[in-house]
Amino acid sequence: MDTSLVLWAASVTLLATVIIARTWGMKRSSGQRGHRLPAGSRGWPLVGETLQFVSCAYSPRPERFMDKRTLMYGKVFRSHLFGSPTIVSTDAEVSRCILQSDARTFVPWYPKSLTELMGKSSILLINGNLQRRVHGLIGAFFKSSDLKAQITRDMQSYVRGSMINWQDDQLIRIQDETKKIIFQILVKGLIGLEPGKEMQLLKQQFKEFIAGLMSLPVKLPGSRLYRSLQAKKKMVMLIKSIIEEKRRNKLGCAPRDVVDVLINDASGRLTDNLISDNMIDLMIPAEDSVPVLVTLAVKYLSECPLALQHLEEENARLEKRRSMLGGELQWTDYMSLSFTQHVITETLRMGNIISGIMRKAVKDVEIRGHLIPKGWCVFTYFRSVHLDEKHYEEAYKFNPWRWKDNKDMSSCGFTPFGGGQRLCPGLDLARLEASIFLHHLVTNFTWVAEEDHIVNFPTVRMKGGMPIRVRRRRRS
Repeated sequence: MDTSLVLWAASVTLLATVIIARTWGMKRSSGQRGHRLPAGSRGWPLVGETLQFVSCAYSPRPERFMDKRTLMYGKVFRSHLFGSPTIVSTDAEVSRCILQSDARTFVPWYPKSLTELMGKSSILLINGNLQRRVHGLIGAFFKSSDLKAQITRDMQSYVRGSMINWQDDQLIRIQDETKKIIFQILVKGLIGLEPGKEMQLLKQQFKEFIAGLMSLPVKLPGSRLYRSLQAKKKMVMLIKSIIEEKRRNKLGCAPRDVVDVLINDASGRLTDNLISDNMIDLMIPAEDSVPVLVTLAVKYLSECPLALQHLEEENARLEKRRSMLGGELQWTDYMSLSFTQHVITETLRMGNIISGIMRKAVKDVEIRGHLIPKGWCVFTYFRSVHLDEKHYEEAYKFNPWRWKDNKDMSSCGFTPFGGGQRLCPGLDLARLEASIFLHHLVTNFTWVAEEDHIVNFPTVRMKGGMPIRVRRRRRS
């Protein structure tokens, strides 16, 4: 059976198991406050509007679900999605307010299978001072020049090691290649693990773990969720052994990875369980975010020859300067490539690797005249904002030049990494890694892209892994 159908069936079944027990209370809640709510519809009994949403999500234009309701009800409307009455925001200002809020008004909300796998101490679920502490420590380390220098060295080394074996007319699947590279780099930055037997073991268990993120919330032996939880236990054991060794041998040393940062924290609140859980959660971008960012950039560049030419020329100038001066390129060199950064920004806008986030209101909240009742979810849908013609002229056209004079990205509702206290701490590293891969690709190869298409649900990816047929550039 096609993978997308399996995931669709799992989503529907998950919905049914969650909703039945909660429907009566939701009806009472929406009925009590209905006159103050944004306009909208609860959809069908039990399933709400989730089937329509999922159906659109698998299509090339997932935002059609939102567009239809925006025309009927406005940019903020009510619905019933994934087992919860939901306020949907496609309004940039309303979404900004929600992203900037703290745990006194909104807390994260995820499907039950995700919360089971991530655990109560995950940075994605914890709130208040503890969340700010963990997020701040990780964010500061991710911004450090030492880590960026390490990431640059490793990324250059791994990319060269991968590309050196590429032959003329060989079919390369960009999505697969980047996943291999990014996973190794991120794991080293998180827990200090080098490529080898333990890295392979971790990668195997992580593959088993991540397969359960969108599974039925059933933990019976043999179930998908059960197998994923067992894989996580094995990963936790490995990471705890690394933490114990670090505590014995390296306490007080300058941090070389995220585990070093967290075990050196003086607050005493960061347990080994909390650290291990969060290291696993932070590996998820190695599976999705950065590899998909690079893959989509290659797709869009393949479809826009002028942008590809401009990118090639900019990176060729940098490579020529490196050849003349000798030595290796530094992270500041890659980040100084202005058009390359515009390509990455435009890829994030069009690709919408994170289509939106969901929060749950802990009290009645009113934002710009819209009520979000206590206990309801709110879905800030980034994709609709990023593809809104009012914010972006010819929004469905790949146009990196649109960012040339746009210094304030937030002014047009650009939120590919979320926002507020939960802004993705690795956003700078994602840009750096994408810049390095694109630089080595365009300075060493030309290519012809094979036919492929984007799948948007449950995660964004290229169905065929973005196959390209490469040919090595001949040095003059």
